[in-house]
Amino acid sequence: MKSAVFVIPFALESTLRFLRGALASDDIRWGVITQEPRERLPTSLRSKLQGIERVEDCLDPAQLSGGVQALAASLGGRVDSLIGILEQLQVPMARVREELGIRGMAVETALGFRDKSRMKNILRESGVPCARHRLAPDLAAARAGARELGFPLVVKPPAGAGAKNTYRVDDESSLAEALAAAPPSPAGPVLLEEFVQGREHSFDSVHLGGRHVFHSISHYSPTPLEVMEASWIQWAVLLPRAIDGDEYDDINEAAGQALDALGMKVGMTHMEWFRRADGSIAISEVAARPPGAQFTSLISYAHDRDFYREWPRLSVLETFDPPERRFACGAAYLRGQGQGKVQQVRGLEEIERRFGELVVEAKLPKAGQPGATSYEGEGYVILRHPETAVVQDALTEVVRTVRVELG
Repeated sequence: MKSAVFVIPFALESTLRFLRGALASDDIRWGVITQEPRERLPTSLRSKLQGIERVEDCLDPAQLSGGVQALAASLGGRVDSLIGILEQLQVPMARVREELGIRGMAVETALGFRDKSRMKNILRESGVPCARHRLAPDLAAARAGARELGFPLVVKPPAGAGAKNTYRVDDESSLAEALAAAPPSPAGPVLLEEFVQGREHSFDSVHLGGRHVFHSISHYSPTPLEVMEASWIQWAVLLPRAIDGDEYDDINEAAGQALDALGMKVGMTHMEWFRRADGSIAISEVAARPPGAQFTSLISYAHDRDFYREWPRLSVLETFDPPERRFACGAAYLRGQGQGKVQQVRGLEEIERRFGELVVEAKLPKAGQPGATSYEGEGYVILRHPETAVVQDALTEVVRTVRVELG
């Protein structure tokens, strides 16, 4: 029986869902490293764990290493795998794997996924179409990079995640505002990236034995950056049922080339890419982790397969049976209008009446709930149907009809 450690800094529901999937396999012994008091983990999950180690900072490789070694005794004397879903964990976990001789992603590979400037250099050198960029360690370099790349631009941290601290800048004035909000330094440079105009998509994939064995493609509406810039915009993601047409040949080829260049061997990845108005594509960035923002749920519903269970088994046992895509699926993200707490939610009754039979999961905003701090919003509705057009039309109506009022 294999033994594995799951790193869970905080007991967030999104992370606990992966832990429940992991614990559904009775052929793996599990331990957890967390920053939370053990009581924050539900009793139903704690009872299935072989051990729990609490540390002050899960991103500190030394503390992480100590936690792994402390858990080894309760895991049969060894740890075969060290996993975690957060992007910020990937490099610290890789350092611990190398220190303790645990198989899995190496430091150099993890750095290639985590440092977006380094990533784009690797992709460009491999002939993969991606957005042009410059890494700026100071204000002068940032201004020079902006002149070279031209406006509009995206300014963001090279090791960011979830579109946080990401800004679109259209001129010198907005560039100055973005740099004032996040001043660059040699220890904390900023990444300036060409603003690719077009439709944004994701390419979520599974790799086993260094081979690309499965992928899912989704469409964003509107783009995450547009959503971040306007807190009131509600948005949607659509997973069309058919993704084997000629229109996806170019991204299939480019994505495979990119992931090979980055050294992906075993695991799930989340890639963001654009299709420009002229039909060309550009890869924005790739993360070596399962996708967030309910994407793992969407992939699960589209394929009638629980990817919250599949990912831990893939990571630890290196086993995966690619499923057939049986449905179109989509999520509408409900975001509040105004500031403060949720006062009321309008339009839910109409959506239930018109599309209730399509709903497979929902987290609905409740009165008194604090306003969200992320682009995922105060709630979501996930829809599924065998026909893509049915899901697409329903998503449009949910976004148009439901209103979350804050105050």
